[in-house]
Amino acid sequence: MAKPQYHILVCNSFRLTGGPQGVCNKKGATDLLQHLEEEIINRGLDAQVSSTGCLKACTHGPAMVICPAGWWYGEMTEEILDVVLDALEAGEPAAEHLIYS
Repeated sequence: MAKPQYHILVCNSFRLTGGPQGVCNKKGATDLLQHLEEEIINRGLDAQVSSTGCLKACTHGPAMVICPAGWWYGEMTEEILDVVLDALEAGEPAAEHLIYS
C-alpha cells in the first residue's frame, strides 16, 4: 500500500481499558466512520481513515483531524462531513467548521 495523501483520524473515545466511553462515541462517531469511508471511495479521494482513542477535544465531539494538514473539526455530522470533504477535494479547509488549524 502506498502512503495516502490524507490520513483522517476520527475520535471514537477509546480509553486505555479498551472501551469507548466518551463524548465522541456517545454522539455517533462510529456512524460517521461508515459514511466517511463511503464518501472517500465515491469521491476517489486518496485517504486512509482511522478510529482513535480520545483526542481530548471532548467539548467539540465528535472530533476529526485531517493529517498532514492538521485541520481539526468538531461537532461532526454527516452533513458537516460532506462540507469538509468538498473543501478537501479543493485542497483547502472548511474554515467555518475548524476548531484548530
